[in-house]
Amino acid sequence: QVQLVESGGGSVRAGGSLRLSCSASGYSIRSKLVGWFRQAPGKEREGVAAITATDDSTFFADSVKGRFTISRDKPKNTVYLTMNNLKPEDTAIYYCAAREVPYFSRWYGTSEYDWWGQGTQVTVSS
Repeated sequence: QVQLVESGGGSVRAGGSLRLSCSASGYSIRSKLVGWFRQAPGKEREGVAAITATDDSTFFADSVKGRFTISRDKPKNTVYLTMNNLKPEDTAIYYCAAREVPYFSRWYGTSEYDWWGQGTQVTVSS
């Protein structure tokens, strides 16, 4: 059974940093499109970052460019989202997701992804 598990969330003050992990069991995400999404209360789920299957190219939402990075550790079958200079508006539940086939049209589209984790809460206080 495919399972994606996020970890690393928590509460930090504005300007702080966190590193989220997305680990997979029963499934390899070593060469899959993996995206990070977030959902704040009352808002739609939005794409934050993604790393491609073919060459590990990366994509970021404008709101996090220059602050967040996404990376992959293939031996550990894990994808990371490193978040620096966090802001209160980054507060949300963060989800990772994986797509089975390597090609995609919109990395930020929730319908592109086949597998989802349960999410991890990130809270940033001012």
